[in-house]
Amino acid sequence: MEIRIDSAVLTDAVAWAARVLPARSPMPVLGGLLLEAGGDGTLSVSGLDHEASARVAVEAETVVAGRALVLGRRLLDICKVLPPGRIALAVEEARLSVGAGDVRFGLSLLPLDSYPAAPALPPVLGEVDGGAFAEAVGQATAAAGRDDSLPVLTGIRLALDGAVMTLAATDRYRYAVRTLEWHPGGAAVPADVVVPARRLAETARSFAGAGRARIGLDAHSIGFEHAGRRTTARLFDGRLPRHDKLFALGDHAVAVTGRAALVEAVKRVAVVAEGDSPVQLAFEGTALRLRAGYEDDVASQLLPASLDGAGAMTVAFNPGYLLDALTRFTAEEVRLHLLGPGQRALLADGTDGSHRHLLMSVKPLV
Repeated sequence: MEIRIDSAVLTDAVAWAARVLPARSPMPVLGGLLLEAGGDGTLSVSGLDHEASARVAVEAETVVAGRALVLGRRLLDICKVLPPGRIALAVEEARLSVGAGDVRFGLSLLPLDSYPAAPALPPVLGEVDGGAFAEAVGQATAAAGRDDSLPVLTGIRLALDGAVMTLAATDRYRYAVRTLEWHPGGAAVPADVVVPARRLAETARSFAGAGRARIGLDAHSIGFEHAGRRTTARLFDGRLPRHDKLFALGDHAVAVTGRAALVEAVKRVAVVAEGDSPVQLAFEGTALRLRAGYEDDVASQLLPASLDGAGAMTVAFNPGYLLDALTRFTAEEVRLHLLGPGQRALLADGTDGSHRHLLMSVKPLV
């Protein structure tokens, strides 16, 4: 194998494929990236472990077609320090030579015959806009769990119903839901699966550019393809708790205020909130007073707001959870649907309701 390629193009491709490499594995070859140079002017870079796979194809000048398997993270380290411009990669006996000007690196080759075959993309069900999908995944991920002892709660529910995709996540203390349009291929096939949130977020970020991403699904895995990049991930067993009843609040008050101003105010007053100390939001008439801290160290700020359905209401939230939710919204105003202190509160974007985030309020400050 021998190719010529731009160093920035190679670095981007290697970095994207290396995302799926395991930190540790009993099979050393799973730490490798497979480089395949074809006669069609492309270089494909692929990696895999037992849970996910990634493959990207980029333009390259092929001098000699062939394949090479090298340690992926070592290759990425090399790519990061290469000078800009055209570089040469060539297999020379038992090494991959990487050269740029007077810079030379040599990487030992891993055995190709013990490298597993990459999984195929599952049957494609349809397409989704890459940018909208990336935004939606980012909004749902805010509520995904971080505790690996409860794997399913570290996932995102991806449900397909007609032309609507629903993404949802919860860690039992909050619940984020985002709906968006998607484009089924042929007859719409319903689906309801749980995808690892970290894998889905990494994939979605790379699809943020223009164009549609194809989505494939089978009983055990999900796959995505977009702009020469393909990735698969194993699904979690189990299901997330449904949000329908949780989001049905019944009689409640609705407060509306500017989102950006509220974000800055929460950040400001939370400076004096120690540990699990909450930030209090007191709505009355056309004002919202934020307050945090106890005894000598306190902070407060007044914002304009409206409240319908109650004369006044005071609720309090974990400031980190509240900011995680607020910073994922994009509308100028945020609507807070409030049952009362210590009860559920539903944040919505104030436009079409496609993005909603449920939080549990806590005991207000005394």
